[in-house]
Amino acid sequence: MNQYTLIATTPFGLEAVVKRELTHLGFSSMQVENGIIRFLGTKRDIVRCNIWLRSADRVYIEITKFKATTFDQLYDEIKRVHWQNYIDKDGKILLDAISVKSKLYSLRDIQKISKKAIADRLMFFQKANWLSEKGALYRVRVTIHKDFVTVWLDSSGDGLHKRGYRVQTVEAPLKETLAAALIQLSFWNPSRFLYDVFCGSGTIPIEAALMAKNIAPGLTRDFAFNNWSLIPQDVIKDVKKEAYQGIKHDVKQMIYASDINTRNLEAAKQNAIEAGVDDIIQFSVRDFREVDYQRPYAVLITNPPYGERLLQEREVIDLTKDMKKIFSQLHTWNLNVFTSMKQFEKLFKTADRRRKIYNGRIESWYYQYKGPKPPAKESNNETKTKLD
Repeated sequence: MNQYTLIATTPFGLEAVVKRELTHLGFSSMQVENGIIRFLGTKRDIVRCNIWLRSADRVYIEITKFKATTFDQLYDEIKRVHWQNYIDKDGKILLDAISVKSKLYSLRDIQKISKKAIADRLMFFQKANWLSEKGALYRVRVTIHKDFVTVWLDSSGDGLHKRGYRVQTVEAPLKETLAAALIQLSFWNPSRFLYDVFCGSGTIPIEAALMAKNIAPGLTRDFAFNNWSLIPQDVIKDVKKEAYQGIKHDVKQMIYASDINTRNLEAAKQNAIEAGVDDIIQFSVRDFREVDYQRPYAVLITNPPYGERLLQEREVIDLTKDMKKIFSQLHTWNLNVFTSMKQFEKLFKTADRRRKIYNGRIESWYYQYKGPKPPAKESNNETKTKLD
């Protein structure tokens, strides 16, 4: 059974979340660096990771790594790789290049020479004078950092945040992978009710519902590897079949999602239907000040509107003050607020735990307020109670 060095990439600050997911999938002996987790896996594992990882950005196959300070060295080392074992004879090759603090810094030249090395190797193996490049796409990433080169093959294609359920969107939507990470960093589990009172297009409640029903986030989408001969089709079908069989169909309603904007709620409903989780989410067009917060020991995970969305700082400040009035009364709740508002703690209260996370290029913080642990009898699995 062939073993590959696999790379799961993630935004800075979320490495521990993805590592935990990989541990749950059965992987061990992982190496964690800034933004990447390196581990060993098989062809089947390439499929499993793409289908199951909720918070990772992409899954790569590490092809080679070496030191190079000249373009001749770059060409020779990349050509040395047995590319015919990875890329089909008619494969379309795209090169991405990154260079940081290295003697080889021209991205255009790195791309050109790297692709020539790959093409020359393939043509030598095929005894051909040209490549058709009319087949499946193979995106190769060449990164040079302090003259040390790593070459990766992207098995995901589109980023893993593209689940396929977002049929309607809204302004400044939260990435699905980031929403999944926020949930996993909280104290929520399917035995506790979850609230998102600024739900936007529904990303947080939908991602939580996918977890509650054990639906693999990439189950219904395509990946780059779907068209590669490297990954047998029977392996893909088997992994998907196993994932479908693991779906929990008897999960009770336990998620509440609301937003003051009617358009947002309609988008959230349609997205939930597409994701197959609308049956366990109650949607409501409602101002967060009018939500019924009577249920004890619930978990709030929310991304309230902030400057980039409301534009007016005064509105954000007033909103945060109103949040304090309401949420400070929820003594048994676990509160989790994700925002780019720097003075949030000053206006709200000091968090029990805070974590800096980049939302795209926006520096943001995840403020968490623990609350007491719920008694054992507090479980929505024991009784089916409709949310108000």
